[in-house]
Amino acid sequence: MPELPEVETMRRGVQAIVGSRIVDVRRPKCAKRPILVAPRIDSLCRRTCGCTITAVDRIGKRVVVRLDSGDALVFEPRMTGLVLLAAPPTPEHLRLQVKLAGGDIDELLFWDRRGLGSVRLVSPSEFAVRYGSGDIGPDALMVTADELRARLKHSRRAIKVALLDQKALAGIGNLYASEMLHVAGIHPAKPCDQLRPAQWRKLHAAMHEVLEMAIRYEGSTLGDGTYRNALNQQGSYQNHHRVYNRAGDVCPGCGKATIERIVQTQRSTFFCPRCQRAPQQRRRSPSS
Repeated sequence: MPELPEVETMRRGVQAIVGSRIVDVRRPKCAKRPILVAPRIDSLCRRTCGCTITAVDRIGKRVVVRLDSGDALVFEPRMTGLVLLAAPPTPEHLRLQVKLAGGDIDELLFWDRRGLGSVRLVSPSEFAVRYGSGDIGPDALMVTADELRARLKHSRRAIKVALLDQKALAGIGNLYASEMLHVAGIHPAKPCDQLRPAQWRKLHAAMHEVLEMAIRYEGSTLGDGTYRNALNQQGSYQNHHRVYNRAGDVCPGCGKATIERIVQTQRSTFFCPRCQRAPQQRRRSPSS
């Protein structure tokens, strides 16, 4: 689940570790599905112990802890991962402990219920290869309106599907794509190459409005309660969702139509059929 607002909340929540020194890295015993930790824990510990944390960044849906050695610890939460400073939601799903000294924080934790996340220690050259611009698009909070349009305007994919392509645009996932398309008044099935310049500008503005508001409310904690901030507390943006997971409710925008649900690339999409008009079918060229 964690998308840009949740991961940015994690990043901001662990900023206090900057300036601390890593003194130990442990992989607790876990009977659950193991996560990917690379390199092996003994090598990871050897390369990080004694290093000072110089910054905590984010790239797309990943938290990046930078070290004075030049290496970086990259935490990828995927579906249920959390980067924490406080006691984890459950001890049996704790995956990594980074012990710290020289600051106010004693340890950095990575917790993952489903075991789909990963932790990688990468060198500067490895970072450039694995997370370079060829594999990860510009950040959704940094991309300009012109760049957004230029990257997607020639695609025949539905705009909702295109927004989830991390190589085209980094950070947006299923939940926030539905929300920002509703704010922009664009039907999720509308092909990218049918959007007018004014619609691209509306989408860009809606993207910033939705993502910044979600960050302000520290992300969305859904019904399963999995997502938590760095202090193991719930986010509250779920209380402000306009369409996501609200099929059958009256649209908060127009106050008349009922929110509908469709499936796109095996994922649920929510929209208002009145605020977000269905795209016209393409006309077939006459056969010769």
